[in-house]
Amino acid sequence: MPEQLVYAMEVFLNGLMAGVLYALVALGFVLIYKASGIFNYAQGVMALFAALTLVGVMEGQVPFSHLINAIFGTDIHHFGWHLPAIVGIVVTILVMIGLAWMVQKFVFKHLVGQEPIILFMATIGLAYFLEGVGDIMWGSDIKKLDVGLPQGINTWIDESTFKVFDYGFFIDNLDIFATLIAAILVIGLVIFSQYSKQGRAMRAVADDHQAALSVGINLNFIWVMVWSLAGFVALVAGIMWGTKSGVQFSLSLIALKALPVLMLGGFTSIPGAIVGGLIIGVGEKLFEFAIGPMVGGATENWFAYVLALIFLVFRPQGLFGEKIIERV
Repeated sequence: MPEQLVYAMEVFLNGLMAGVLYALVALGFVLIYKASGIFNYAQGVMALFAALTLVGVMEGQVPFSHLINAIFGTDIHHFGWHLPAIVGIVVTILVMIGLAWMVQKFVFKHLVGQEPIILFMATIGLAYFLEGVGDIMWGSDIKKLDVGLPQGINTWIDESTFKVFDYGFFIDNLDIFATLIAAILVIGLVIFSQYSKQGRAMRAVADDHQAALSVGINLNFIWVMVWSLAGFVALVAGIMWGTKSGVQFSLSLIALKALPVLMLGGFTSIPGAIVGGLIIGVGEKLFEFAIGPMVGGATENWFAYVLALIFLVFRPQGLFGEKIIERV
C-alpha cells in the first residue's frame, strides 16, 4: 500500500477523534437551543468554569482566596486536602446544577417571551460574567487536570497497524475514551428527548413559551433541567479538553470551533452535532494533510468556517436541522 495512503488513514482516524471533542461542546449548544430557542454563547465558558471548579475542588483550593486575602490581609490558599476525582466530579455537577438554577432565577425568568436576539445578548453577558467569576474564584494560572483517564499512544493499535502496514498509527487513548463517552451521551440524550415526559415538554417549550405555560408545563423547571444538562455536557467537554491541553482560559474558545459543527449538523439535532463534529474533524485534518503544504499550511484555522459558509449558502438548516417554512 502506498505510504501516502497509509498516512492519510492515520490522519483520518485522528480527525474522527478530534471531531468527537468538537461535538461534545456542540451538544451543549444543541440542548439549550432545542429546549428554549436560545443560542447559548456561554457554552464554551461553561466548559471552562466546570473544569476550573473540578480542579479547584480536587486540589482543595479555597474559592476566592486571592480576594479574601486582599480584603482581610490573610494568606490562605488551600484547605489542606485532595479529593478523589469521583468526589470532585459529583461536587462539580452540584455546582453546575446550582449555576443552572441561578441563571434561570436571575436572568431568563425575566426574559420569557422576549425576542431571540435579547436572549442571545443575555448569554453573551453571562459568558463574560462566568469568565470573570472563574478568574476571581480559582485564579488565572494554567492548571493540570488529572481524573485518571488513560492518556498516551494506544499500544495495541500501534502494534496492530505496524504488523499490517509496517507503520504504527498514533491514536491517543484519551481520544478513544472521549469517543465512547460521546456515544453514550448521544444515545442517552436522544432517548431522553424523544421518549421521556420531560423531553417532550422540553420540545414544547422550544416551540412556544406561552403555549407551553398555558398547558401546564413548568417553564422554570424545564429551563433549570436543560441548563443543568448543558452544564453536565460542559463538564464532560471540560474534562476531556482540560485533560488534553490543561485547564486555561483559552479553553473557552473551543466554543468557536463548535459553531461550524452546529451549522453542519443543525441547531436542533443531537445526532447532527456528532455527525457535524466528525465531518469537521476529519475534513480539517485531511485538508491540512493534502492541501496544506501547497498553500503554506495552517488550514485547520479556517477550513471549518469556510465549509460552514458553504453550508449556510446551500443548506442553511444543516444536514439534520428542521427546514423552516414560513407561510404568508
